[in-house]
Amino acid sequence: MGFTKYTTQAEKTRIRMNEGIRVPEVRCLGPEGENYGIIPIEEALQKAKEAGLDLIEVSPNAQPPVCKITDYGKFTYEQNKKDKEIKSKTRVSETKEVQVKIGTSDNDMRIKATKAAAWLKEGHRVKVDLFLWGRYKYMEFNFLKERLERFLAIIAESYKIADEIKKSPKGLSVTLERDASKKPASKPSVAPKPVEAPPQEA
Repeated sequence: MGFTKYTTQAEKTRIRMNEGIRVPEVRCLGPEGENYGIIPIEEALQKAKEAGLDLIEVSPNAQPPVCKITDYGKFTYEQNKKDKEIKSKTRVSETKEVQVKIGTSDNDMRIKATKAAAWLKEGHRVKVDLFLWGRYKYMEFNFLKERLERFLAIIAESYKIADEIKKSPKGLSVTLERDASKKPASKPSVAPKPVEAPPQEA
């Protein structure tokens, strides 16, 4: 094994190793974590050559920089693994939307509530719309609000109101966000009341 050579300019910019480390001295770590202390760069390079490994700069901002004698392939594999873990933990929060209607069936209500709960658990905001059409648009606000609140009551994830229930172009809407300070709400043991339609006029 010999010194690994750079293959791309991007790689050269991201990782300094071997002859690319241009400082008079470094704090050198061995392949098993041995601490060689601060030594001249020439001595660190020689130790890496004797071990058949690479000298890789792991803390460029330290004074002097910290370098480790290790296998380049192993080092890049571990770095890529760490980057993926960080990326997976960094979730982008979005505003998801759920729409219910007056007369939505029990089964559809449960499906939509489960979806809303899953989004809240992932850290997203959830905008719930009670879609109104025709004469329903002109019904009493409190009557419509109570119908929307029936749906909110079966969402099995703790949440807080980010934007209160109000009229919207679609009808009524409310925006929820996860409340991490509370434990998830327990799922209802009985079937929820549907967002029912009012009696038909004679």
